[in-house]
Amino acid sequence: MPASEYVKPSAAALTVPRPSEAGPELLDDASTVIPAGPDVSAARPDGHSARHLLALPDLRLLLSVRMFGQFADGVFQASLAGAVLFNPEHQAKASDIAIGFAILLLPYSFLGPFAGVLIDRWWRQRVLIGANLLRALLVCGVALEIASGVDGQLFYLSALLVISVNRFVLSALSASLPHVIDPGRLVTANALSTTAGAIVTAIGGGAAIGLRTVGGGGNTGTAVVASGAAVAYLIAGLRARRFSTTELGPDDDTRCSRESVRNVVAGLVAGAQHVRDQPVIVRAFLVISVHRFAYGITTITTLLLYRNYFHQEGFFRAGLGGLAQVVTAIAVGGGLAALITPWASRRFGFVKWSAGLLIFAGLTEWALGLQFQMQAYLPAAAILGFVGQGIKICVDTLVAQRIADDYRGRVFSLYDTLFNLLFVSAAVVTALLLPEDGKSPIAVMAIGAAYVVVGLAYFYSRDLDKPDERGGGKAGRVSRRSRRAIV
Repeated sequence: MPASEYVKPSAAALTVPRPSEAGPELLDDASTVIPAGPDVSAARPDGHSARHLLALPDLRLLLSVRMFGQFADGVFQASLAGAVLFNPEHQAKASDIAIGFAILLLPYSFLGPFAGVLIDRWWRQRVLIGANLLRALLVCGVALEIASGVDGQLFYLSALLVISVNRFVLSALSASLPHVIDPGRLVTANALSTTAGAIVTAIGGGAAIGLRTVGGGGNTGTAVVASGAAVAYLIAGLRARRFSTTELGPDDDTRCSRESVRNVVAGLVAGAQHVRDQPVIVRAFLVISVHRFAYGITTITTLLLYRNYFHQEGFFRAGLGGLAQVVTAIAVGGGLAALITPWASRRFGFVKWSAGLLIFAGLTEWALGLQFQMQAYLPAAAILGFVGQGIKICVDTLVAQRIADDYRGRVFSLYDTLFNLLFVSAAVVTALLLPEDGKSPIAVMAIGAAYVVVGLAYFYSRDLDKPDERGGGKAGRVSRRSRRAIV
């Protein structure tokens, strides 16, 4: 029960305040006054619904780049799971899973922030084109290794390269979003893009699992499915070519002419200092860190339970098929979070809403997780998917609104690095302390308690946010094509 077609909500449910409309009642602990940006208020359509957002050609185009890329992510990740975790020829243990995650994620965790600095200096359109073409090529190499039965260090190194480029692309997409949407609707646009991406990733994973089941679970069938990810990556790169070179930023006055190692290190330090000067972002990072660590433990235990503990019971399946059901439930929960979080964050504020979600997650762990039954794990997965996506939408939006454009890329990379380090740490803890079948009532109780305690602490920290606190810089420019579409 790990926690990460679109039903159109009402316009009211997705309405977010414009900067000029932010009165005292909207300036509580978590609501953000968006800094001054381009004057596009006269060009805005009447509503903030998904339909109005998707009327913007640049936003649609950027979403299509994300959708094709994250569909391929789902296909590739499911292929890796089939080749390593659920391959009858390999008996994966908790320690094997932890080692695999460490090999795949730790190198990028230390090198990833450097990519963020480069995202703030290279044209992001070129990053999206080159990175998607590169990972299409790399996936073809991984597929050949799977078909040939290659495993061990070489296989993990190849997969590491693909996943590292994936993180690079996601950081570039997040940093580009404020350049295709006006600041007043960034909350809704961020909710739409991140949640739709998560849902499409789940769809890609489900499609890969289904094709692998039909075509056979051997190395050849898994390799054929994995190679399909290369096609989607290639399409994503071609879609990114439709942007002009400068449309996605960074802004001309924030780009550096030199790209030496010294500049990269200095930029990374500056990004960390910029985060330190934003107390709201610091607290949000602390909260999502606890959530990510608990999510990592829950993910590893779920993999072990579905591999070594659960047995098929009618509709409820064990093994890779059962994991596909869990991923589907998570996607459903994430979709609901996209519908509810924009309204809820406006009504309650980012802090109160995130705190409530954490408490809800803790109660879910205790009520459903302790049963250790597949019938309880599917609804729990949907709830935790809702919680995880809701919190991520809040934190992503806070970063996008409060961090200046010339720091945004490196801050998102720091954000991704934090995710990876905590996930690997959780995998190591799970391997050292939990049984091989993943059943540990003590772990479930501890995770639930962590959620509740941190949620309560975050809720009562709201008086630390001053009503007159402002964002950290430019929110980005809306491109010419989008302006023409809404005039």
